Amino acid sequence: MKKYREDGVLVALKALLDRKETENLSSLATLTTQGIRRFSEPKIDSGYRQGFSVDVDRILHSLAYARYIDKTQVFYLVKNDHITHRVLHVQLVSKIARTVGRFLGLNEDLIEAIALGHDIGHTPFGHDGEHFLSEICRYHGIGSFHHSLQSVQFLERVERKGQGWNLCLQTLDGILCHDGELHDQRLTPSKKKTFDSLDQEIALKKSDPTMPLTPMTLEGCLVRMCDTVSYIGRDIEDAIRLKLIQRSDLPRNCVEVLGQTNGTIVFNLVTDLIRNSHQQANIVFSPDVSAALKQLKKFNLNVIYLNQKIKKYTARIKILFERLFEQYLNDLNTQRKSSAIYGQFLENMSEEYIQRHAPAEIVRDFIAGMTDRYFLNQCPESMRPEFQAF
Repeated sequence: MKKYREDGVLVALKALLDRKETENLSSLATLTTQGIRRFSEPKIDSGYRQGFSVDVDRILHSLAYARYIDKTQVFYLVKNDHITHRVLHVQLVSKIARTVGRFLGLNEDLIEAIALGHDIGHTPFGHDGEHFLSEICRYHGIGSFHHSLQSVQFLERVERKGQGWNLCLQTLDGILCHDGELHDQRLTPSKKKTFDSLDQEIALKKSDPTMPLTPMTLEGCLVRMCDTVSYIGRDIEDAIRLKLIQRSDLPRNCVEVLGQTNGTIVFNLVTDLIRNSHQQANIVFSPDVSAALKQLKKFNLNVIYLNQKIKKYTARIKILFERLFEQYLNDLNTQRKSSAIYGQFLENMSEEYIQRHAPAEIVRDFIAGMTDRYFLNQCPESMRPEFQAF
């Protein structure tokens, strides 16, 4: 009887939190009660936990989230403990987006869930690894690889031995539709999506990686904008720390508008987003700030991301991706049970996962989930690249 009364109190507290959302959040925000799951979960529906908060915890407790710790953000094979890894990047996106979302009256739990999960599908060795794996996937006829698609794949079909986490549609949609490489001055939600449309967008993106996707919520739009806010200045600081560039190299026009340190750049971008998006049905940068940000992204691309000083081992890593993919594919086709793909990935995997995925797709999932260190340990020692000291 006591437990029943305690549960009743907890459920009443949940109702109070839901009511506070209705009263305090913007009319444009996504309410927790609007969350939709692919499969009904009575324990969640009748329990005291709010849905998007549950999504946050499920992402945090996923194996894929734990592997963020050794995933490259931009600079790989670098002897410097202060260089940003992907685990820090997603936390910065979450913090920055929640800060803006608080001023805009948006749902911070949904923002956090999207932000923490958005890069879970990233390969080892960052965007270089992503490009290599995409070429291989296309060659094997399973469509292009994109980390946003793979993030949904992990969270829906790979985690928990193929059961997935059954996250809310709004969370998965925000993860799918994030793309920090694109530049937008304004993002307006594409509403009225369903799980069927989510599946359709995934299929279309695999066949045409250039196809633009737009989040269904303002929260998803905000995370996508804040993805850029979080990395643009941080990558500059890392590049300066590695002596790839000097602060004086930054474009003068960008410095005049945004500043020349990460802290100032983030502050100015966040302030501009709040000022221009408040009480609006979209997430907006002002024209001047948007133009400066676009120019700074171009500067980062040409001077940092394509800098040949950090590409010393790129060709070798490409060969290693190809070699590992073919090795694991052959192991599956010959049923070599001693292979790591059986012992480290497919052991106790659900029969549904195995039946629904072609061998090449299984190899894709295994390699995409690797940390940089695990990937290198799977390669012949004689072929492993060395860490560089800048």
